[in-house]
Amino acid sequence: MIDLTPARNTLDPIEIASRDEISALQLERMKWSLRHAYDKVPHYKKAFDKAGVHPDDLKSLEDLAKFPFTVKQDLRDNYPFGMFAVPRADIARVHASSGTTGQPTVVGYTSRDLDTWATVVARSLRASGLKHGDLLHNAYGYGLFTGGLGIHSGAEKLGVSLVPVSGGMTPRQVRLIEDFQADGITVTPSYMLSILDEYRQQGYDPRKSPLKVGIFGAEPWTNAMRLEVEDAFDMHAVDIYGLSEVMGPGVANECVETKDGLHIWEDHFYPEIVDPETGKPLPDGELGELVFTSLTKEAFPIIRYRTRDLTRLLPGTARSMRRMEKVTGRSDDMIILRGVNVFPTQIEEQLLTVTTLAPHFQIELTTKGRLDHMIVHVEAASPTASEKAREASARQLAGHIKSIVGITTEVRVAKPGQVARSEGKAVRVVDKRPKT
Repeated sequence: MIDLTPARNTLDPIEIASRDEISALQLERMKWSLRHAYDKVPHYKKAFDKAGVHPDDLKSLEDLAKFPFTVKQDLRDNYPFGMFAVPRADIARVHASSGTTGQPTVVGYTSRDLDTWATVVARSLRASGLKHGDLLHNAYGYGLFTGGLGIHSGAEKLGVSLVPVSGGMTPRQVRLIEDFQADGITVTPSYMLSILDEYRQQGYDPRKSPLKVGIFGAEPWTNAMRLEVEDAFDMHAVDIYGLSEVMGPGVANECVETKDGLHIWEDHFYPEIVDPETGKPLPDGELGELVFTSLTKEAFPIIRYRTRDLTRLLPGTARSMRRMEKVTGRSDDMIILRGVNVFPTQIEEQLLTVTTLAPHFQIELTTKGRLDHMIVHVEAASPTASEKAREASARQLAGHIKSIVGITTEVRVAKPGQVARSEGKAVRVVDKRPKT
């Protein structure tokens, strides 16, 4: 793999500022953000007053813990525009969630917000190793989902040549990567595996692809998958993080020279880690739920938003700003199976150790008698694998899961192409247990 390390003189000064300088800027901006939310958003005025706090009570960054959390239900309760802090006429763009699990959550941006967003995405792409003049294949979905357009604006800000492919039509994805000689790709990690399958189906050697870096986000993925993709394509694979409630992609990003966690762009987003059960703030280095407060957003300020993502905060390395460890899962994605806490990423890690199996999987939860039962659907790596060979692979994976994760599972190995694919975020868990 080639060296993609950005030159130090191309970095924004704040990226390599001292911690004291970063903290001073955060405190100044946080005071503004709390006041802006309190004065302009009825929900925040009501929530702050109920908690007995006022923006003037913030004297230090630690004082933020006095303020109430914001949760997704607050956004749903204020659908569509009740959380906006500016008149609707000043909203330059609206994004929203799919609403498949309930009322959609709606977010808005002023023109200045869009410029801020483009700036942090450009910073993320540069940290990934891209530079002016490179060509980026953007396979994130366009539309109300923030992924496609968020990456699009940041690429233009950086001066990258952008191919706005969006998701779907996988054979065309491969053809355009090869024909246009893309230097980088932005896509969900699960869909990148589908692109890898298509490379092989079309007879291309993925290791000879023009891709130098893949920038993957929108769903948790493991370091084992990183190694799988890097080896398959002979390229770098880095993690990008974001969520629409906080901004979209570009809240944090790994630096290609270290790949040791995602540097949070702390001049715009203030992170905390809290105990998922009690909400009590935890010190840096401890695992817990990630919480964000926006520092510069005009249209849609967000105060202490509970992301449900589980990670830990670590000191800066390639940049001065703190890092967040790769997200291990979401507190609301955690499966409790017969008293054991399980995340889909743990199943993925064990799957990738079985060389006779492809990296595609889906978990089905059912009941067997009175007990919960997990079925892991996977695929044989080879289309010529016999039934006996598939049964052996199933036993091997079930043994790994039992030994490492601590649960008994049923593993079903299908022929290649029979596990459900996704062109966006992967549906890793299908819960068929009776609702109580």
